[in-house]
Amino acid sequence: MAVMTSEYIDSQAWGHGLATFDENGEILDTWYPEPKLGSAPEDDSQWFAPPQLEGLAREDKLLATGTRSIRTEIDLTLPVTSVSDAYLRLHLLSHCMVQPNTINLEGLFANLPNVVFTNQGPVLTEVFQAKLGEFRQSGIFAINMDKFPRMVDYVVPEKVRIGDASRVRLGAHLAAGTVVMHEGFVNFNAGTLGTSMVEGRISQGVVIGNGSDIGGGASIMGTLSGGGKQKITVGERSLLGANSGLGISLGNDCVLEAGLYLTAGTKLSLIANGETQQVKAIELSGKDNILFRRNSTTGAVEAMPRDGAGVTLNSLLH
Repeated sequence: MAVMTSEYIDSQAWGHGLATFDENGEILDTWYPEPKLGSAPEDDSQWFAPPQLEGLAREDKLLATGTRSIRTEIDLTLPVTSVSDAYLRLHLLSHCMVQPNTINLEGLFANLPNVVFTNQGPVLTEVFQAKLGEFRQSGIFAINMDKFPRMVDYVVPEKVRIGDASRVRLGAHLAAGTVVMHEGFVNFNAGTLGTSMVEGRISQGVVIGNGSDIGGGASIMGTLSGGGKQKITVGERSLLGANSGLGISLGNDCVLEAGLYLTAGTKLSLIANGETQQVKAIELSGKDNILFRRNSTTGAVEAMPRDGAGVTLNSLLH
């Protein structure tokens, strides 16, 4: 199954960022070009922002915002305490400096303001509504209205393809070689650990192993809605068929048939060694080399061992 480690994670992180403020001095977002793991250096010279950030400080009367450089230091084992703290943790994930589910994200939503992210930066929703006519004349338009911006407006990962940038949130973890097609979606604190094809939905907390394929329209259950606690992983070289659904973890070299929605409580027939027994899907969570399918004659959900390696991705696409 997908392996997640936290051996390299220091409990401390810091960075110089460019923060956007509203007219009341409240921070709307923070961009960290080079976030750092570990304790901040005590060298006085490190307290000053790099020149490229200082040169970006500005005031914008039309947007009713201003930007200036700040310095942030956080403890990744403690809950989120501010907007800039939240953005630094999301940057660490999208820079692939920490893996999903390895840092404390408690308090994240409470510390992220809901704003309109425009092509000129974040704006308060009430400001956008009040100045919509002026914005239209000035060529300012909304990209989304949310607590989370698009990842690519803050972090551009190496050797990654994204068909529709609006479908990958800041805080997504996309390893080199990942392809997210136009209908693919990757939430924050979720993503891939290696070369992967993503044409379906990777929800919060879900991690995909190297060489796996999430087929078109496939959906993997996360933990944000419905109170679910189980963190789902998909191992290496596994395939989720088109329009399938997954509510348990898959091990390595597994296949979930197209159109089959498999939840933890799904009752299925486990066919192995000439015998059949009735089990719940959760009992097979994380097991390697299993084919999950629906019997086309009886309609029963079945699981059976499969031999050999799983899917092989086309190297030319990655």
